[in-house]
Amino acid sequence: MKRWRRLLLVAAVPLVALVLAGLAVRHFFFQGGARPAKVEKAPASLTVAPASPPTPPLSEEKFIIPRGANLASLLKSQGFDNREIHRLKESVKPVYDLARIVAGHEMRLFKTPEGAWKALEYDINETRYLVVRNGSEGLGAEVKDYPFEIRPALVFGVIETTPVAAMARAGEEDVLAYDLAERCFGWDIDFYTDLRKGDAFRILVEKKYLDGKFAGYRNILAAEFTNAGKVFQAFHFTYPDSGAADYFDAVGLSKRKEFLKSPFKYGAHITSRFTSSRLHPIYKVYRPHYGVDYGAPEGTPVQATADGRVTFAGWNDGSGQMVRLQHKNGYETLYSHLSRYGPGIRSGAQVKGGDVVGYVGQTGDATGPHLDYRVHYHGTPINPLGQKFKPADPVRKDFLDAYKNEARRLWTLLDAPRILRTSPFFFSF
Repeated sequence: MKRWRRLLLVAAVPLVALVLAGLAVRHFFFQGGARPAKVEKAPASLTVAPASPPTPPLSEEKFIIPRGANLASLLKSQGFDNREIHRLKESVKPVYDLARIVAGHEMRLFKTPEGAWKALEYDINETRYLVVRNGSEGLGAEVKDYPFEIRPALVFGVIETTPVAAMARAGEEDVLAYDLAERCFGWDIDFYTDLRKGDAFRILVEKKYLDGKFAGYRNILAAEFTNAGKVFQAFHFTYPDSGAADYFDAVGLSKRKEFLKSPFKYGAHITSRFTSSRLHPIYKVYRPHYGVDYGAPEGTPVQATADGRVTFAGWNDGSGQMVRLQHKNGYETLYSHLSRYGPGIRSGAQVKGGDVVGYVGQTGDATGPHLDYRVHYHGTPINPLGQKFKPADPVRKDFLDAYKNEARRLWTLLDAPRILRTSPFFFSF
């Protein structure tokens, strides 16, 4: 028994020493165990200079650039003279041309309490902004990226009236409904004539946050839309070699086709269809109507249904103000009774599908605001509601396996809530 006591005593000594050493180290770091250095008192004759007063904060003034404004008119209202405006434009031009400021974008001006400007910021787009600093060494400018945090999110909805209303009930913004139509399903579904009550969607989308606050959407990564019992899917894929991105279905076929199914995003309904005999609302005689009429409030934007070139933009008798676009493969589209034209729309201009070509009006022979939309194929009118347009190119063969792997990954994330309901395990992405 005495032998066991001696063994326990021998084992306990180093353990106690270790604990004491640990306490000493802890005391050193957390209780100021190091001996303080001796502080010499300043001679009585030594005076300490008073601290310089803090620099007064700059005031910030924000304003949204109005339509038709330019840099000179904006800055003159802020007290700039012509010489200062010219100096600013020329100094910044190597970094960004301030003649290209866009209506609706925000500009911020920072001034001292005395009124001297020290910095100017301009939002170039949703991801980049220009910074101009006015310092003692002159003007300096740079373009910066907003430090967004990207978070994926799942969004679900059921159509009762419109996709915009369904998106609002899901707590999301209108633009997400527009993106769902324009980027993913606008070639498969006419969001005016095809939708049914009870149609449903689910979306895996990237949300942007700035300083913890929601700042908009980036890419829809995956989406599913059930329309009248038929399921449509779209998956986002970026080519690793070129950085080009597009949307494809589960097997790699493009979601894009030669033409969008409608010249409107939302806000219109069909009032007259393509027919060889229709009673004219003004002349009260039967005649062919080789187009589709969409009723919409005056000023509703009208979009090009495909990439093309403007061959006519002007007055065309009973069609009123009209735009004609020429597309590849012998197609032509016509947009009539417009109240005015879209930005940059003139003969010879190039447009992309989805660009605004004009705004709904009732010019020419019209009894109310509407759009007469027509499609010609090699000069012959065709029914845009019944035409089957060709799809764009599928996923390139050398990236098909990579795409299918990515589509499966995105589908797993999009389908996560259903999986979680049937699984005892929880996971997040």
